[in-house]
Amino acid sequence: MKPGYLSSRCSRIGASEIRELLKLAERPDVISLAGGLPDPRLFPKEEMTEIAKRVLREVGEKALQYSPTKGTAVFLREAADFMERHGVRLSGEDDIIVTSGSQQALYLLGGVLIDEGDYVIVEKPTYPAALGAFKVHGARFLGVRMDDGGMDTHDLERVVKEAVNEGKRVKLIYTIPTGHNPYGTTMDNERRKHLLEVAEKYDLLVVEDDPYGLITFVEKEIDKLKSLDKSGRVIYVQSLSKILSPGMRLAWVAGPKDVIEHMALLKQYVDLHTSTLTQYIAAETLRSRVIERNLDRMRRTYKEKRDVMLETLEEEMPEGVEWTKPIGGFFVFVKLPEGIDTSKMLMKAVEKGVAYVPGSAFFYDRSGANTMRLSYSYPPAEMVREGVKRLTRVVRDELAGR
Repeated sequence: MKPGYLSSRCSRIGASEIRELLKLAERPDVISLAGGLPDPRLFPKEEMTEIAKRVLREVGEKALQYSPTKGTAVFLREAADFMERHGVRLSGEDDIIVTSGSQQALYLLGGVLIDEGDYVIVEKPTYPAALGAFKVHGARFLGVRMDDGGMDTHDLERVVKEAVNEGKRVKLIYTIPTGHNPYGTTMDNERRKHLLEVAEKYDLLVVEDDPYGLITFVEKEIDKLKSLDKSGRVIYVQSLSKILSPGMRLAWVAGPKDVIEHMALLKQYVDLHTSTLTQYIAAETLRSRVIERNLDRMRRTYKEKRDVMLETLEEEMPEGVEWTKPIGGFFVFVKLPEGIDTSKMLMKAVEKGVAYVPGSAFFYDRSGANTMRLSYSYPPAEMVREGVKRLTRVVRDELAGR
């Protein structure tokens, strides 16, 4: 192709490192602790088979037809009821739009909220596909420290204050407060309230990305940012990928009506509408409370595998290695001693039969070279244990070779 045909936007688009790593992990001799895939044994296949048959038999003419860009009325109604059952209270100023997975939700939010050169405040580290979705629209980033309690909201206030004083156009805060990807942490309610106080003080929007909000391993109730919001500045993103099926590619966004309306306008030119058939099947799945009936089993399964990963890290990893201790979600974030580059170490790990995601993929400034994300969600518990043991041998070899 001749030079100049591609737009300047293409220079902002890079391949997802995690998606590329999943190809490596497909080798049958490799235990993948890389991708955050849900355990397929938890998919409610039998129930969804019957629901799909019933939908096609009873409302097939509607389910196989075009549908509104914002979503079918039946799905939007069930999504709203589902949120209400799980502590997400919407105001009269809110609206909902269905999207083809949460990744499309983030892309559309970037398209309607971000101007070239705007700053987005993110946790450091954070979900790399969110960075990509915002970056393609011209965003720049400011990072906030993480600790065992998730986002350090005092550091958040410092970062925002400095940016505003320097005349930077700060547009929004993007956060994964529960079961953070990749850090694994969950913010307590006091930090959530402080985050909203900062957003209120500096008039910032907050995007609450909540794919893991129902996959928690503690009894204590944790409020959603959306439910604590008193001024209509939180935009809530909910996905069915982790709690039902990623193959359905279904998520939704709840937020201010004008934001949702503009997302719908942009979505018209992206995919016209999300699959009508999938929406009808998902709506019936929500109405039948399939997810709720599966939640206890889901939580037990992921908690067991989390426990195995943490126990094996404690038993096997050498002194100087640190890791987070999640109370929800799919991930443990590991920090190796300075001087170790987990990107360079990855192929050695794959040769030893284990894969992970290098931590630098989660930092907008490519820092975190000595970190890595481990996922316990997909492999059986015994494979999680063996995978950590294999990884430990690689880490020990790397430390010995310094």
